[in-house]
Amino acid sequence: MLNFSFQNNTKILFGENQISAISQEIPADAKVLMVYGGGSIKSNGVYQQVTEALKDHTWFEFSGVEPNPQYDTLMKAQAIIEAENIDYLLAVGGGSVVDGVKFIAAAAKFEGQDPWDIVAKGASVKQALPIGAVLTLPATGSESNGGSVITRDGNKLPFGSPLVRPLFAVLDPSVTLSLSERQISNGVIDAYIHIMEQYLTYSVNGKVQDRFSEGLLQTLIEEGPKALAADTKQDLEVRANIMWSATMALNGLIGAGVPQDWSTHMIGHELTASHGIDHARTLSIVLPAVMKVRRVQKHDKLVQYAERVFGITTGTDEQKIDQAILATEAFFKRMQVPIRLGDIDLGTDQVDVMVNALEKHGMTKLGEHGDIDLTVSREILTTAL
Repeated sequence: MLNFSFQNNTKILFGENQISAISQEIPADAKVLMVYGGGSIKSNGVYQQVTEALKDHTWFEFSGVEPNPQYDTLMKAQAIIEAENIDYLLAVGGGSVVDGVKFIAAAAKFEGQDPWDIVAKGASVKQALPIGAVLTLPATGSESNGGSVITRDGNKLPFGSPLVRPLFAVLDPSVTLSLSERQISNGVIDAYIHIMEQYLTYSVNGKVQDRFSEGLLQTLIEEGPKALAADTKQDLEVRANIMWSATMALNGLIGAGVPQDWSTHMIGHELTASHGIDHARTLSIVLPAVMKVRRVQKHDKLVQYAERVFGITTGTDEQKIDQAILATEAFFKRMQVPIRLGDIDLGTDQVDVMVNALEKHGMTKLGEHGDIDLTVSREILTTAL
């Protein structure tokens, strides 16, 4: 196991009717800016619960944060922050809203000339406004980590800092009952591949991390399809297990002390930036291709994945790997997401476009070994056709 330092100070408030607890989590004298997306929280009752919880606070609101939050939109919040002396941010929504609020929090205290430097140039985040979150869509794990991804002019780029980790997060699975099937599918797949990026690398004898990861993967395989099935889609226990799995997938625990990949995400980001494809659906297309192209480098973990996650224990190692890849693709299909570029009407002409975008953004040494160069990325994209 590799050396590591692990700390997660996000307080999780899990379960039904926990939104009311935010009144105790945010200081009474704080000036709060509630940030949300397109307004679905007003139709599912979340907005009303949040405003009731904030009734004794001084608060303002900012809406319109998009999926794959846009820099230009997020910067509009700065005017409210400055005019009203906002000193606390509350993200109400899914991972995109939480990601966007992280950037707003860092930009509000940025001492440089251009806050975009935080993302594009890795400028240091030395201060940030405190953040709380009310999660409405389990997927990204952003509610309890310090990472964020922001888009500007077709460039979708990550940044991270412990200073933008939410101080608390409300996870009420009942608010997810109003999600569309597409949102459910995307959330489950996003969480699944977050786990795979930290698990499917090479062994460092991190038994605790491996078995946590395998358990989470099996939970998503079991519960994900139930959230789409007519007779179980309103089952609160199903939603609770999915919601907690998505948080555990990327709160730092299973990634501590083990190598990580993230090539699927970096390649997937370019598909979203260029074509507006849902983030999770880019991942479901790219991961099977990564598994095929990198099967030699990931051999031992692929065999372990086959045996422990899918119970494939007969045949040669190569047969087990083949079956595991097929089983992964079958699960993705059950979750109603694409597994090939052809499934979303993209062809060979887009391979060069994606490779050029990766080069532009410096994504030339991806993977757990840093050896996924542009040639390998091209092979992955070609395999994904």
